[in-house]
Amino acid sequence: MVTLPDLVEARERVRGVLRPTPVEPSDSLSGLARRPVLLKPEHRQRTGSFKIRGAYNLICRLQPGAEVVAASAGNHAQGVALAATLTGLRSTVFMPTGASAPKVNATRAYGATVRLEGDVYDDAMAAARLYAEDTGAVLVPPFDHPLVIAGQGTVGLELLEEAREVETVVVPVGGGGLISGVAAALRLSGHRARIVGVQAAGAAAVWRSLRAGHLVVLDSVSTMADGIAPRSPSELTLEHVRAYVDDVVTVTEDELARAMLLLLERAKAVVEPAGAAAVAALLAAKVTGDGPALAVVSGGNVDLHLLSRLIGA
Repeated sequence: MVTLPDLVEARERVRGVLRPTPVEPSDSLSGLARRPVLLKPEHRQRTGSFKIRGAYNLICRLQPGAEVVAASAGNHAQGVALAATLTGLRSTVFMPTGASAPKVNATRAYGATVRLEGDVYDDAMAAARLYAEDTGAVLVPPFDHPLVIAGQGTVGLELLEEAREVETVVVPVGGGGLISGVAAALRLSGHRARIVGVQAAGAAAVWRSLRAGHLVVLDSVSTMADGIAPRSPSELTLEHVRAYVDDVVTVTEDELARAMLLLLERAKAVVEPAGAAAVAALLAAKVTGDGPALAVVSGGNVDLHLLSRLIGA
């Protein structure tokens, strides 16, 4: 389990490479949700998501000359690529063949060698693991590592300074790295806010695992929110969720789409489906209570073809 010293040390490591993302209130969303709503705009972070935090916290501790390898459909890929470049290391990132062209191009632009492998994320991860075994490259997982979780948890440490008054913190959940770190930061610092995770209904592996009482691996996933669509969490992230998170809820594709469009229209924020999940849950009244709620807007790397289809609909 990640400790408070782990989180504080991570913050010192990543401080110099992050772009500030101070919490901001949204009057429009507050009116729609019928409760005060604040946003943590990680879609404005470097690489367009929170992922640089965990990737850099792990990669900056590697020996000079090391090579890193990762698998991702997009956001983790860009975080690893930039973190490796900033530390002077080589990076190879495996991405599924269906990954969006803008995310593939951005990953290359941040300095990684990109290899397209398989139809889905799991195929890319299998190829990345084999590459690590064959070459000795260090595998940087998207969520299943204490250093990655601690890096993502620096979001939580910032919330303690920027929005200590909130009663509920709502966080998008895929594999569970972000919510594990945020929840650990809040709980280990003594904050009593209710912590709620949000998953896409078509990729709700954490939601199902909690209800089953054991880790569940989904046979398949079906959601436009590719940033929160792994087929399972890890035992490590599930342990953190069980220990620190109060509830996990799900949202539909329509609810994700509505949140994306309202963020664009009312908050002037271009946000990907995964990044809109927390706002979607608040707008759909999936999160109980009427006190101040903070939504972590986790990423903004939206496929413009998807966005144009939603706008047209």
